[in-house]
Amino acid sequence: MPSIRFILADQLSSSISSLDGIDAKSDSVLICEVMEEATYVKHHQKKIAFLFSAMRHFAQMLREKDISVRYIKLDDPENQGSLTAELQRAASILNADKIIVTEPGEYRVLEMIKSWQKMLGIPVKILPDSRFLATHTEFAAWAKNKKQLRMEFFYREMRKKYKILLEAEGTSHLLKPVGGEWNYDKENRKPPKAGMVSPKRISHQKSAITQEVLNLVHSRFSHHFGRLEPFHYAVTREQAMIELDHFIDTILPHFGDYQDAMVAGEPYLYHSLISSYLNAGLLLPLEVCQRAEA
Repeated sequence: MPSIRFILADQLSSSISSLDGIDAKSDSVLICEVMEEATYVKHHQKKIAFLFSAMRHFAQMLREKDISVRYIKLDDPENQGSLTAELQRAASILNADKIIVTEPGEYRVLEMIKSWQKMLGIPVKILPDSRFLATHTEFAAWAKNKKQLRMEFFYREMRKKYKILLEAEGTSHLLKPVGGEWNYDKENRKPPKAGMVSPKRISHQKSAITQEVLNLVHSRFSHHFGRLEPFHYAVTREQAMIELDHFIDTILPHFGDYQDAMVAGEPYLYHSLISSYLNAGLLLPLEVCQRAEA
């Protein structure tokens, strides 16, 4: 009997754990645009458009790999309005015998998912999100008995675990940070130069999918804050990689010097603008670190 592989809006990665071992002949991927998730807080119009477009492009990519995808658009007349209700509908239609989902990043959604097994009467398997560089257990072990949790020191542990920007210390097997210091923040606080402007950014051409989403968001969420246009975001893995390469090759060399600088009328300066792609799953944290290190 088939399993449903439930993909959430911020899990748009082909390597997400909920897709591990998928049987393209029997399993189905479920991806849903639902009003409950779009409105539990008033999200910025661009955020909704970015996620919906990225979700639709991700579904298209899976279908091109001959994976069955049940995709529920927000304006589907039969859309039930919530993840739980759409899962109930899909489980009934597909006669699913199991639900497989990657652990969500929100406690609110995790509590929702934990209720599904009792509600549906079939197993719900919640898999770890391997995009995170530390497990819950690892973080708990590191934090145990500490009076203060400082990101700087946890960050060092992750660099050691993945050997990021480390080099051998003399002839020993010990590793030290490249350059001899763990942190160069004191050297990264230069004031902006006169006339400093942001480097040119990439503007991605809108696909038909993206334009359809923009029309939908305009009609349904124009009362949300922010402006929908201009919309220039990457909405596919390939486009996100172009953004990453542009940042690494063109912008990163100057980021450290001016990471704290502020200039009126220049909202970006040398910042990466890739956090949305990391959050959605179009880029992976470790690959970004390794790309910067290369």
